[in-house]
Amino acid sequence: MLAEIGHFALILTLLVAAAQAVLPMLGAIRGDAALMAFGRSAASLQALLIAISFGCLMTLFGQADFSVALVANHSALSQPLPYRLAATWGNHEGSMLLWVLVLSLYGAGIAKFGDNLRATLQARILSVQAMISVAFLAFALFTSNPFARLSPALLDGAELNPLLQDPGLVFHPPLLYLGYVGFSVTFSFAVAALLEGRADPAWARWMRPWVLAAWVPLTIGITLGSFWAYYELGWGGWWFWDPVENASFMPWLIGTALLHSAIVTEKRGSLAGWTILLAILAFSLSLIGTFLVRSGILTSVHAFAVDPERGVFILAMIIGSTGTALALFAARAPMLRSGALFGTVSRESGLTFNNLLLMALTAVVFLGTFYPVIMEAVSPANKISVGPPYYNLVFVPLVAPLLILVTIGPMLAWKRDDLATLGRKLLVPAAIVTALLAGLVLAFGWQQLVAALGLALGAWLLLGAGLVLVRRWWGASGFSWRLVRTTPAATIGLVLAHAGLGFTTAGIAAMTSFAAEKILVMRPGDTAAAGPVSVTLLGAEEVDGANYRALRARFAVAQDGRERALVSERRLYTVSGNQTTEAGIGVSLLGNQYVAIGDVQQDARGQGLVVRIYWHPLVGWIWFGGLLMALGGAASLADRRFRIGAPQAREPLAPRLVPAE
Repeated sequence: MLAEIGHFALILTLLVAAAQAVLPMLGAIRGDAALMAFGRSAASLQALLIAISFGCLMTLFGQADFSVALVANHSALSQPLPYRLAATWGNHEGSMLLWVLVLSLYGAGIAKFGDNLRATLQARILSVQAMISVAFLAFALFTSNPFARLSPALLDGAELNPLLQDPGLVFHPPLLYLGYVGFSVTFSFAVAALLEGRADPAWARWMRPWVLAAWVPLTIGITLGSFWAYYELGWGGWWFWDPVENASFMPWLIGTALLHSAIVTEKRGSLAGWTILLAILAFSLSLIGTFLVRSGILTSVHAFAVDPERGVFILAMIIGSTGTALALFAARAPMLRSGALFGTVSRESGLTFNNLLLMALTAVVFLGTFYPVIMEAVSPANKISVGPPYYNLVFVPLVAPLLILVTIGPMLAWKRDDLATLGRKLLVPAAIVTALLAGLVLAFGWQQLVAALGLALGAWLLLGAGLVLVRRWWGASGFSWRLVRTTPAATIGLVLAHAGLGFTTAGIAAMTSFAAEKILVMRPGDTAAAGPVSVTLLGAEEVDGANYRALRARFAVAQDGRERALVSERRLYTVSGNQTTEAGIGVSLLGNQYVAIGDVQQDARGQGLVVRIYWHPLVGWIWFGGLLMALGGAASLADRRFRIGAPQAREPLAPRLVPAE
């Protein structure tokens, strides 16, 4: 019965979304307040109905109802309850339902918190948002029905992919969807602005919180996904340039550019067209990520499905939404007010150059992701892959000037600045970083120049973030607690985000240049070393888990005179027969000790256990920096100026003055 209720609620959601797509837009055109108000009610009802549908599906997974095909294919009785529930979105059909749920919740958020929006603008935003919902609801109902029955019902299911039976599944996909789908709101803002022919500072002020609301969970989702891959896959890597990793990274890059562009539009009324274009591209790239996961055109550990029919449907949605939005942009963008002028040396120019570099980086990742597809289409016999050498050669040279500019940008004045004044502001941090770079080169040698530059850039970003607060808190008469207390949350957010980028940069530089690894066959009592880490295999035993049997190896790990115990497992899941690796990781501020086991192998000395030993310097800084960036975004989102809203121009009480009789 629950399956039928969920399916019926999904159908009702589609009908409500279809009405919401048409009537508020018609109301905005006609100036009909009742039709525009219908959009707010419909958005709330849509969210309620899809929540009922999703709740039914999650309950079916929790109850292990194997009369539903989706539950039977992705769950089993032996599977722990948290993973049975998380399996709701650990598949194609369920993940699409989660997508639509998040989409509807964002729509309800616009209806609930958009009281300060112009009535016509809000109506158009809700209408565009509903058009997107209609497309995805139709996709779910006609190609990806999550409530399809299975007859006869099975006594047990096929089990969730063991790689997904991890706490990462509980948090990583929902956070990514909050980011992906969040950019649908900025897309709707952009299309609504084009329809109205108006993208002013007030519009940018209204949109910025929604940009942050998407960017923050996307940042956390990417960070957690990187950490999940690090400890779960047993390779000791934090980023693989996997096509689907790239698909989440591209919207993040464009979303970062959009966030900075919206600041210029809000503060100075400039770059409105640029802001609208970035809003369109951010959501389009999110749709492309959905296409990659489900079309089967690229091989990835993240793939949900390889159904070409589904891929064609999503491709049609991408072409329809992006094509229509870009055509509207081409037609209406010239009508937008250009805004205030600014000098070559100014904060506006710095943010513009920042955005150009972010766009270039996105293009690099896009080309690296799709070039193999293009070449295979041209010449099916010649399959190629694009890996780290390409990104190291092309991506890194563009990142370096971007990181330098991140510190310079906040020190520039709005509208106009001069190089002499800027030079005085940068003198101290530049001198400190130059001295640090020289010291690193002397310590590591010229062969590690790239690593020294990376670490110096990390320090540059941290110093720049600190200087923002120094300049804020030290006035003409010295340090002031009043200035500390009145610091806007957005300023705190900027400092945290830029500092987080500094930690991540330093972690990547150290991990890339100084990591050490060793792979060998070991027996109890054997000792091996990788970098400063010495590992001794103490023994191995077989143990039983909830739904798996594991070979568990115990190690003594020594470094700098200190010793700790680590455990690594090789698990065999009884239902599916799949194997996974659970690495033993020793975490410290300066780096991680990482030990993972493989299969039992035979060598010249007899039977032994394959062991992978890694030393990962500063790798934790990568994820700490990512979380710090997200915290900075959350702090900016809490700025009271967003709650107050943007000022509105008052209409005159009378069109003209009338002389007294």
